[in-house]
Amino acid sequence: MRIHGGDPGEGMARHGGTPEDWLDLSTGINPVPYPLPDIPARAWAALPAEREIAAVEDAARAAYATPAQAVALAGAQAAIQLVPHLGRGGAARVLGPTYEEHEGALVEGGWQVTQVREMAALAGADLAVVVNPNNPDGRRHAPGELRALAGRVGLLVVDESFADAEPALSLAARLGPETDRLVVLRSFGKFYGLAGLRLGFALAGDALAERLRMLAGPWRINGPAVAVGRAALADTGWQDATRARLAQDAARLDRLAAGAGWRLVGGTPLFRTYDVGDGTGAQDRLARARIWTRAFPYAPSWLRLGLPGTEDGWVRLARALRA
Repeated sequence: MRIHGGDPGEGMARHGGTPEDWLDLSTGINPVPYPLPDIPARAWAALPAEREIAAVEDAARAAYATPAQAVALAGAQAAIQLVPHLGRGGAARVLGPTYEEHEGALVEGGWQVTQVREMAALAGADLAVVVNPNNPDGRRHAPGELRALAGRVGLLVVDESFADAEPALSLAARLGPETDRLVVLRSFGKFYGLAGLRLGFALAGDALAERLRMLAGPWRINGPAVAVGRAALADTGWQDATRARLAQDAARLDRLAAGAGWRLVGGTPLFRTYDVGDGTGAQDRLARARIWTRAFPYAPSWLRLGLPGTEDGWVRLARALRA
């Protein structure tokens, strides 16, 4: 099993407490979620009709300003699991270090996977993966650079799971019905703070979109995801206010980290990654205060923190960093 954030169980095993006692900063999920609209009883009781799924896909196309199709799936992770089946195997390259599920899914799908550190090394791959902005170091790539790369690989997959907070990074507007060598993945749960809803989208041209729908099968998402997704994706006022708040909170977190002597490696408005000298040691020190963070075995000096969602959380974190 690959390690992910969002489960302070390891910290609880060492330092006790219940999940309610812990401040979980180990993910990049917005801690102030979109307010749930009224969800019709039918959404829970009946399978979603294809026209209902199409309606949330239309809402996504409008929100992401894309002329391409938006295929609704049970989170960006579901799309990652389908990507290996869009080709017949071969040489895949992943720009890393990055979210480990991309490489894992490709390996399990029979691809020969190489992790590379520079964009130029992706050229010539049968399938290439770029996460933009990257998790966990926040590395960014201009849309034009990525669009050019798509012409030099068999299929380019761009994971934009953290792009909602920085729309200018997105390739969505550069896709169209005829786009055939490029797929863009979008997460809903991270920016909207509703990861448990399990909703995401793959943006692609007509042929790839049809292939993804066939691979995913019927009822690709659930009824509540249709209802919530349609409301949230259309709520531009909430989106704009959230982007502003996330930028302010990320800057606040950077100030706290700098006061603790940590150096910013990078990040997004939803998470920050710091060089703390000893990542697991810093993680354990915060865990004694029942604050859970994310360390990385491949970068032992790094520690990644999400944003506290309440003023009490900010006070707890500030106090722990001073201890």
